[in-house]
Amino acid sequence: MIPTPRFVVAALVCLLTAAVSAEEPKWVPLFNGKDLSGWTPKIAKRPLGENFANTFRVEDGILKVSYDGYTKFDEQFGHLFTNLAYSHYILRLEYRFTGTMMADAPKYVNLNSGVMLHAQPPQSMRFDQGFPASLEMQFLADEGKGPRSTANLCTPGTHVEMGGQLVTKHIVKSSAPTFPAEEWVRAEVEVRGNDEIIHRINGVEVLRYQRPQLDPTNNNAPATDQIELGGNLMLGYGHIALQAEGQPVWFRKIELRSLEKK
Repeated sequence: MIPTPRFVVAALVCLLTAAVSAEEPKWVPLFNGKDLSGWTPKIAKRPLGENFANTFRVEDGILKVSYDGYTKFDEQFGHLFTNLAYSHYILRLEYRFTGTMMADAPKYVNLNSGVMLHAQPPQSMRFDQGFPASLEMQFLADEGKGPRSTANLCTPGTHVEMGGQLVTKHIVKSSAPTFPAEEWVRAEVEVRGNDEIIHRINGVEVLRYQRPQLDPTNNNAPATDQIELGGNLMLGYGHIALQAEGQPVWFRKIELRSLEKK
C-alpha cells in the first residue's frame, strides 16, 4: 500500500474540521461594547425608548446600570429589551454588582438584578408597569447575612412546571453558591422554546424547569393584558431584557447562540 503523504492528511483534517465548524452555530454578540444599538429601554413612568437619566450607559466596553442621575428611585423599575424576540437559544453574559442601591428602592433590590426571558414586547407594557411578563434569571450577591444563591427563577406574571407539576410560587431557588458583590460571575441560560429552560453559573447547571406559561389569574401582572389581546398562554418565545431595579450593576460579554433547527 502506498502511504499517504502527511501534507495530504493534514489538508483533509483541516477540511473536515472546517466543515464541522461551518455547521456549528456561532456565538453572536448582542452588545457591541460601544453603544445600545439593538436594544430599547422601557422604564416605568417613562415613555418607551426614553433612557431616563442615562440609566443604561456604555463605558469602557461595559453596559452599566447607573443611578447617579436620579434624585430618587420612585419605583422607576427599568428594563433594556432586545429589539428582536428569540425562542431557541443559549444566552451567556457576565455580571458584577457595584455601588449601593437607591435609598427609596424596596429592600429586596439590594445587590439584586437579572435577565428576563420570553419577555413581552416593551411596546405592550403599560406606562407605569414595573416588570414585563417574563421569566427572570435572578442575579444576587452576598449581603453578609448567610447563603444567597444566584440564578434563581422569578416569575412576574408567569408560572412554570417542574417534574410535571405546576409551580406557582414567585421565586424558585437554584443550587448556585453565593458570590461577593464585586466579583464577575458568568451566567448562561439555555432556552428551548416552551419545552425547557436551564440556568448555569460558571458552567455548572443550577436550575431547570419546563413549560413556561402566563398566569391568567394574576390581575396585578401584565399577563392578563397579554391574554386579553389574544396571546398564547404557553410561552415559546419573547424578548430578552436586562434589569434595572434600583441597584447599580454592570454587564459584559453578552452573546447568543441560536438553537433553531435549519
